Amino acid sequence: MANAWTKGAAAGVARTLAPKAPGLAPGLTETFVREALHRAIHGIGPLKPAAHAAEEQLREQRGNRDKAVREVIENNVMHASVEGFVTNLGGLVAAAVTAPANIAAVTIIQSRMVAGIAHLRGYDLADPRVGNAITVTLLGEDSVAALLRARRIPAPPMAIATAPVLDPDMDKLVAGVLAGELITRVVGKRMVTTVGRKVPLLGGGVGMVTDGLATYKIGRYAARELRPRTAGLLSRAG
Repeated sequence: MANAWTKGAAAGVARTLAPKAPGLAPGLTETFVREALHRAIHGIGPLKPAAHAAEEQLREQRGNRDKAVREVIENNVMHASVEGFVTNLGGLVAAAVTAPANIAAVTIIQSRMVAGIAHLRGYDLADPRVGNAITVTLLGEDSVAALLRARRIPAPPMAIATAPVLDPDMDKLVAGVLAGELITRVVGKRMVTTVGRKVPLLGGGVGMVTDGLATYKIGRYAARELRPRTAGLLSRAG
């Protein structure tokens, strides 16, 4: 259950990003995608840097990395759910502003979650290849599979993160693909929440469930895809 700090954290991210999202997909560009990853890794507002938050969970779980990964997912699903509730309470007119702001905030939360999982699995968050893998993971398992079939991306996240050399064009490619996906999500979010906004509080409930479920699915995908880099990182039994 979301506590007061969690609500404040999610609302803080929304307030930080809302002024940058006044139109259909304002700032939801390649530049935003890179900035979202940077903020996720280094922290923004009340949200701690991804690695710091992940290490806290690792200590709480007494070194069990699998349990720490589950906690990272759970915590960020909570953040995303509260963010979805807070930014979807307004009326239909407000949707024009809150949909882009909501997508922007949830993207940072999901980036932070995947970065935390990557850290716990032994990946270097300062490595551009890992950053590109995090970006691709945010597309979700189904979208990644479709993009692989269409040859729009060259490899799944794990392969991108562990590529022997850095492809200098990969950053622009994956940032562009995710930026396009974010614009699609803005349109989809408006359609999903339009009906809910006609009933008091229902719009917030729809946003909460939608964002929480999407974040959970991305977290589970990241946990399966970003496997431990070394045997020493495998969790202790229990």
